Amino acid sequence: MSLRGTTPQVFSTCASTGSDGPNFSDSEWRTKMCSRGRTLLSTHRRSRTASTCGRSTLQSKTPAGNRTSVLYNFSSDNELREEYRNPWNSIRIGKLLEDLDALAGTIAVKHCSDSDHTTRPLLLVTASVDKISMKKRLRIDVDLQLAGAVAWVGRSSMEIRMEVIQPVREVMEEDDKALIANFTFVARDWKTHKAALVNHLVPQTEEEKQLFAMGSARDAHRKKLRLEHQEASTSPFTKQYNDRLAQLLREGRVLCEMPALADRNSILMRDTRLENAIICQPQQRNMHGRIFGGFLMRRAFEIAFSTAYVFGGIRPLFLEVDHVDFRRPVDVGDFLRLKSCVLYTETENLEQPRIHVEVIAHVTQPELKSSEVSNTFYFTFSLDPEIKAPGVDWNVRRVLPATEEEARTYLARYEADHIVHEVSV
Repeated sequence: MSLRGTTPQVFSTCASTGSDGPNFSDSEWRTKMCSRGRTLLSTHRRSRTASTCGRSTLQSKTPAGNRTSVLYNFSSDNELREEYRNPWNSIRIGKLLEDLDALAGTIAVKHCSDSDHTTRPLLLVTASVDKISMKKRLRIDVDLQLAGAVAWVGRSSMEIRMEVIQPVREVMEEDDKALIANFTFVARDWKTHKAALVNHLVPQTEEEKQLFAMGSARDAHRKKLRLEHQEASTSPFTKQYNDRLAQLLREGRVLCEMPALADRNSILMRDTRLENAIICQPQQRNMHGRIFGGFLMRRAFEIAFSTAYVFGGIRPLFLEVDHVDFRRPVDVGDFLRLKSCVLYTETENLEQPRIHVEVIAHVTQPELKSSEVSNTFYFTFSLDPEIKAPGVDWNVRRVLPATEEEARTYLARYEADHIVHEVSV
């Protein structure tokens, strides 16, 4: 099979004026969308560590200077279409999430680079991904585009705004944006691993200035939430909270101890669980030799989708994934366990019930008899209305906790999902 036949076209606007930009080579695009290109860049530069030095001056760059887009010719490229097609003739969302992370990383590298090959490169790490909501259904037979640029820069961190666009046309309309995601990267010095300064960003247009202001507001909001989390006064142990906790445990206890008398439309949280395990391979590594976040997002999405599928009995429809923090790096060779369950459901709208799924990624080291949580993902699904029989209501069960720990997780997630955030995406 020809590589070129299955390679999306990559364009960068930092080419000379009047050009769509150069096509990246196939080898740079393949292997999880640019991760191999970043690995090659890393290997090339690290071979010169004896003569490299830290950067002495920072450059000022514009969002247009690092804007990069990737065109998926689904309408004409049969091999590419087959690579991204799921069993129901739609697009594999998990694979797109993986591609978004890889392209965002490439844009971050581009923003931090300079023309001096003796400058020691920065170590860039995906710190978090803001909530991603699907605005419309994607089609596998229509061309699709990923596009992104640096939207905001702090001292040692930057936010990359990514968009999934379909259909692709010369003059884009707002409704063409099917998905918007904000990836936050932090920079570290290769030798000291301390925070490193990144190049400045100078927004030019009104839209770029607005996105920069929104990025600043999100950064301030994240810092505020971290501060509040550290304060003991934010503990949720209030009377109202304890009353709700006790009510949930009472209902769950009936299902545990008297299942024949319990509500037939209820199910225990533990009975919705799925789990899988993988050994992380070197083919999934990023330029720093660690497993890149997009791979973890794809695997988490796939088990969350399966969990919602088994729970609902009908093909799920992806709605959103909540904010993700990458708490612990995952290395090549790590034993990764993904555990998922349905936390709770919402059936007030019978036409679009909601299924909230939690996926916890554990890095297990059998030699050390240790297991640590790397990431926690929260996905929201509905059931696909295209396969719903007319006049038939969905049968989505209520999920109940069996333990106090499960009840606290239930309440914490419910509160987080129903808080109106101060900062808009």
